[in-house]
Amino acid sequence: MKKKLKSGLESVLDINSNNIWTIDAREVADLWEISRGEEELAGSENKLLNIIRLAFEVVHFNPKDERDAAKYAENKEFATFHRLREADGCVAVRKRAIRRITDITYENIKHLSAKQLLELINDNFGGGWDAIPLQIKDIIESSFDVSTTTLPARRLHAKGGTLERKLKDGFEVLEVAKGMWVEAIFVRKKEPLEKVHLQNSVKYDEDGNRIEPEDGENGDQLDLGDDSDKEDNNDEETIDETYYGTYIPEADTKSEEEEEELNV
Repeated sequence: MKKKLKSGLESVLDINSNNIWTIDAREVADLWEISRGEEELAGSENKLLNIIRLAFEVVHFNPKDERDAAKYAENKEFATFHRLREADGCVAVRKRAIRRITDITYENIKHLSAKQLLELINDNFGGGWDAIPLQIKDIIESSFDVSTTTLPARRLHAKGGTLERKLKDGFEVLEVAKGMWVEAIFVRKKEPLEKVHLQNSVKYDEDGNRIEPEDGENGDQLDLGDDSDKEDNNDEETIDETYYGTYIPEADTKSEEEEEELNV
């Protein structure tokens, strides 16, 4: 049985574009070495290296070269592992540090906390939210709720004011001085959206013919009404299964203006 590391992964083949951000360089190297005997690794080696590159610096080096060995193998900032073919040498990996606001990507933003994000914004020349490029703002807002306000410091910190309400709602705040006023940047991690899985109740046989459910088999079928009034002409009757034959009109909806008029 394979040994599970602290991340819970058993093989380097288990890594993907999401969990690669949750493990460190040493664990990547350990997973690679314990998976060397797996047949699938040979065909997935380059693909795995590309996934590792999302979160790590990846350097190929010759372990027999003294300069390379000193730069990578003996450097504690890197973790190293051997390629499957000896002729390909070794690989050194080091976690990509997110030091600047421009280092943010759609992949790594998911693994930042609100406090870490505000630290990056604060280090961005102190310019506040408006100083951030639009592309970076889009990335941030894909994973965080963001709102800003600029007020005099006394008003911002007033009891029951914006700052107090936002903190109660779970936001972290960064205050950026703007002359005699203060820009407050509020950020909160977005809750992950649940995926809705739609189950198709219609079944088909191997030849592609529709299988009609037996009585009581499918309780989700629409009740199309009582068929007792139909004439006994099933031999001549055809069922229209085209788009228009199965079309169900939408419910009658009213615009917001019409609803307001009704409520007056």
